[in-house]
Amino acid sequence: MSGIDYQKQAQDYYHKAPLIILGSGASAAHGMSGMGALAKHLIAHTDTAGLSAAEMEAWEKFCQVLNDGVDLESALHQVAVTEELTSRIIKTTWSLISSEDIQIFHESLQNQAMFPLSRLLEHMFESSLKIINIVTTNYDRLAEYACDQGRVHHYTGFTHGFFRQLAAPTEITSSRRVNIWKVHGSLDWFKSPLEDIVALSNIQGIPANYKPEIVTPGTKKYQTTHLEPYRSIINNADLAITSASSYLCIGYGFNDEHIQPKLMVKCLRQKSPITIITYALSEAAKKLILDGKTQNYLAIERGATDDQSIVYSSMDKTPLTVEKNIWSLDGYLSLIM
Repeated sequence: MSGIDYQKQAQDYYHKAPLIILGSGASAAHGMSGMGALAKHLIAHTDTAGLSAAEMEAWEKFCQVLNDGVDLESALHQVAVTEELTSRIIKTTWSLISSEDIQIFHESLQNQAMFPLSRLLEHMFESSLKIINIVTTNYDRLAEYACDQGRVHHYTGFTHGFFRQLAAPTEITSSRRVNIWKVHGSLDWFKSPLEDIVALSNIQGIPANYKPEIVTPGTKKYQTTHLEPYRSIINNADLAITSASSYLCIGYGFNDEHIQPKLMVKCLRQKSPITIITYALSEAAKKLILDGKTQNYLAIERGATDDQSIVYSSMDKTPLTVEKNIWSLDGYLSLIM
């Protein structure tokens, strides 16, 4: 690929105002736990008091499957867990991710340059863009914090304030806005005692009689996402994906049935350009993008060290090794700014 100018390719794709897709790798860059660490935390900390014998049996089987090295999503598909057990798994997941999320928020108060995503959004808004769409599978609020640091208004499907209620995109207007479509829910979403979904901005724990609204991997994921607010959020994410003319995937593994189908149709049928930056390309990403029929792609993963990157481009079938970090969001920004 020596003849290929990957920097020019990155800039061309970027100038088409990409929709941003954030995967777990985007949060891992800030020290958030991935699926592996979450699995260990679940085994160690899930409250099993008062479970029935059948539930205990399912729980032990679930732990065994995880200990055998099966990933969390597959484990939750393999072992049928009851609603009670699912709700305990959700609570334990919430407590781990929430504590890490709040820790990162506190760090960001001391460090104005903490989120490269802030710089990316500010740079994108230097154009005539009025709205940027982010689609994410993450529960954490790092994208929201990045917006705040970049002095950009964001909308996640709710009104503003401390006790937030569902609101249509037309209800909230500002001259520039980032829409963050959280297809698996968010740490600040809860089912209230009235059975509606609300978002609470400034709480550390789960309020009495409220249930966290995050969708854990596994079989319940697809049942839950037919309900509100997920249905509207996924619908809005679909509309955003369909209307975008370019995509920038940050730490996204291409393993989500809520995002994939529309995205792949755009890349395959309409040849929309896609840029992927990540620590390591997932098998799914390689299969869909590199070995698939995607026409216009630029994928960059970490090489042997942090200061090495491997570049895959639709312009050349041979990967190129570059002796600098362009695989992280910080590194990628050096290509386009």
